[in-house]
Amino acid sequence: QVQLVESGGGLVQAGGSLRLSCAASGGTFSSYAMGWFRQAPGKDREFVAAISRSGNTYYPDFVKGRFTISRDNAKSTVYMQMNSLKPEDTAVYYCAAHYTVGLYTTPNTYDRWGQGTQVTVYS
Repeated sequence: QVQLVESGGGLVQAGGSLRLSCAASGGTFSSYAMGWFRQAPGKDREFVAAISRSGNTYYPDFVKGRFTISRDNAKSTVYMQMNSLKPEDTAVYYCAAHYTVGLYTTPNTYDRWGQGTQVTVYS
């Protein structure tokens, strides 16, 4: 089973950018569909981006044009470039993996999760 470790979170001013990374180990990374989710205090975990094994991507409307998910199978890493950050993007960001084809937007679909990385956007 793959293990996931996120990095790249931090404190950033509104309008700024961050690049999150999620390094995978212990599995065949290229065989996993990957996703990014976030969770703010008192809120449910929320879908942010997904990428299939073949590199197809999907985003919810509130991040389209601002966030970009990508993967480097040679490095067993998935990335999320976040631009034009807003205070409402503040949350703990998690990457997740599911051993299958396709794209998935619901947390329950994923069976492997990282520990999360905090993103705080101030105005």
